Amino acid sequence: MQQDLNRVIEQVSKEKGIDKTILISALENAMISAAKKTFGHQRKIEAQYNPDLGEVELFEAKTVVEEVADAAIEVSLEEARASLDPEAQMGDELLCKLDSSSFGRIAAQAAKQNIVQRVRDAEREIIYNEFKGREGQLVNGIVQRFEKKNIIVNLGRTDAILPEKEQVPRERYRQGDRIRAYIVSVEMTSRGPQIVLSRTHPGMLIKLFAQEVPEIYEAIVEVKGAAREPGGRAKIAVTSNDPDVDPVGACVGMKGTRVQAVVQELRGEKIDIVHWTADQADYVCRALAPAKVSKIIIDDEEHSMEVIVPDDQLSLAIGRKGQNVRLASRLTGWRIDVRSESDAEEETRRARISLAAIPGVSDMVAELLYQDGFKSAEELAEADLETVQQVEGVGREKAETIYKAAREYVAEKRKREEEAAKASGGVADQASQAEQSAEYVESGEKGA
Repeated sequence: MQQDLNRVIEQVSKEKGIDKTILISALENAMISAAKKTFGHQRKIEAQYNPDLGEVELFEAKTVVEEVADAAIEVSLEEARASLDPEAQMGDELLCKLDSSSFGRIAAQAAKQNIVQRVRDAEREIIYNEFKGREGQLVNGIVQRFEKKNIIVNLGRTDAILPEKEQVPRERYRQGDRIRAYIVSVEMTSRGPQIVLSRTHPGMLIKLFAQEVPEIYEAIVEVKGAAREPGGRAKIAVTSNDPDVDPVGACVGMKGTRVQAVVQELRGEKIDIVHWTADQADYVCRALAPAKVSKIIIDDEEHSMEVIVPDDQLSLAIGRKGQNVRLASRLTGWRIDVRSESDAEEETRRARISLAAIPGVSDMVAELLYQDGFKSAEELAEADLETVQQVEGVGREKAETIYKAAREYVAEKRKREEEAAKASGGVADQASQAEQSAEYVESGEKGA
């Protein structure tokens, strides 16, 4: 080993950011491996780095015994006292220094590979630990190369991957372009740490606003959720922990400078900023903006809302190809069904007629059943009796009578429909036979 090993360790430690103890341990293990290749694997060899000499010293351990059975690991008492330690006793384990200059080329090469591998593993571990703590953060990089449809991004100390599914469809990059992305995950693989980036994740929208809006960074304004259709449109919900601060205004900024900075980074993606509220119905109404809502029917069990809007607001509420209602549903977490007032009124009219057709059901009772969620006689008949008995304004005995009448009415109605279908099928068969007979006669006349 050379005398300047201290300087080499110091230099590698600074360049790679690896602790000196890791490098020294790698050197010691490499020397042990090389020594065993030279002197034999059965020998007990230890290595210790000597900073004063700037080299790794090798020692062979031998046990003092009365009669030597294996000269590789044992030494007699006389020989031990003569060459190793004058005060040696039976059973002592003594160390004698080995000459590393006799290492062969193969052993030296193996030692070098061992050191290189240990340094590479240590470097990978450092990079993994560094980026593992940065999951959910934005990172800047340079487009390095393209692998199929994935983009490899140089982050300085390592490369990351931007998969095709995490890319915005209309965005195009060239080699050498600067790119900002969101760290989705960091995993350790056999080839080292794999860092997966995204340009489509809703978290990127949140982080961009946090960078542009000091109130978010200072926790005065809180982001409650975000939803995106990358490259098209996005919605972000915000609320203020300070009554004097308008969360939407803080995100928009003076003359829209803050939100425009985010839009520019997302290459023109339109952003709706929604004022979050604990009232879920009101929250859904705000999320559907700019459409105006007339009425909302909430189903807590299904975690869904039926939203009624004016006829002229229906296309606005749904959005282009359903984009607005889709984003509102993702943002709020509710399943949203948007309908026009005319459709809702028509459904209400049909439901009341269907329920009122049940024998013994008055218009008032039909209205009570409809308000409880029953939209037809068939729905009432298919429900269980206990559910019907829970309808407000209808007694348990009355509910049982209505339920029985509904089942009989629906069964009779279906029976009539089946008979009518059979009858119409028979008439159709007769007409078909008559038509075939006419064709047969016609063809016979032509033949004659």
